Amino acid sequence: MLINCVAYQGGKKLADISVESISDYLAKPECFVWVALKEPDAGEMAAMKEEFGLHDLAIEDVMIGNQRPKIEDYGDTLFSVIHTIEMGDDGEIILGQVNVFAGPNFVISVRHRALQGLQDVRARCEREPELLREGSGFVLYAILDSIVDRYGPVLETLATEIEELEDRIFEKHDLAGSRAIIEDLYSLKRRLVILAHHITPLVDAVGKLVGGRVPQICVGMQAYYRDVYDHLTRVSNMIDARREMIVTAISVNLGMISLAENEVTKRLGSFAALFAVPTMIAGIYGMNFEHIPELHYKYGYETCLAMMAVIDVFLFFLFRRIGWL
Repeated sequence: MLINCVAYQGGKKLADISVESISDYLAKPECFVWVALKEPDAGEMAAMKEEFGLHDLAIEDVMIGNQRPKIEDYGDTLFSVIHTIEMGDDGEIILGQVNVFAGPNFVISVRHRALQGLQDVRARCEREPELLREGSGFVLYAILDSIVDRYGPVLETLATEIEELEDRIFEKHDLAGSRAIIEDLYSLKRRLVILAHHITPLVDAVGKLVGGRVPQICVGMQAYYRDVYDHLTRVSNMIDARREMIVTAISVNLGMISLAENEVTKRLGSFAALFAVPTMIAGIYGMNFEHIPELHYKYGYETCLAMMAVIDVFLFFLFRRIGWL
């Protein structure tokens, strides 16, 4: 579906144009065309290929989708695959993809499954005509910068969840609660792995636009691409740090479970000792031997009960003092 097709010249918008008139504007000096598509069909991509001379392999990548983040040269055209990462209402990660063709005098952005569009990018570019005069190199930077900026809120949401789970670890809860915490931690770890899978490859791809053999359309824009590269590197490092925090939190939670089990074991052992002493005394005097000391003592029954009570009270306060009860 065609979203926008706009011609620019000298950093200023000329007009919204039709697909059929694209070639007329491409022939004008210092003019470039920016086409925005969403979920295009084969016919629309075939029209773009004919108008702009796009490479067959790049068209195939757009139609197949689910490509690894990358930036590739096809002659004088840069083809970019950038993944969008957004947070759904249920806390699950929604993955999308933006493909960008950036040529000497055109930009084509193709959006798949992304909830948020690129209207803010177009508005920003039109507010900065002195930079828009740089053409497709600046538009590609603006798209990259906008998508990378959207990674931050997702990471912040996950960081908040990690902090809440860390607080829950040290609260008193049963084994079922501990298991729920571990499940939540693994869910967070899984989402961070997804983030790393879709962000980390883009770091190396953008790095190619900063140094070395820089593509012609990016010449003069290296400082801007370096800013995106630094932001991506920071995001990647934050993901690694969050993953390490989750591994540590899982270890701490397992340690808390072991401590809780030890507490239960000590309590059970203490109660077993309290019952064992009276049982031992009663067992001794319950034997059928004829010559047991104090067997015929008038107050022997009361004495045994008193002895059991005294020993149990002593053991109770002893276990209470050492923290077993």
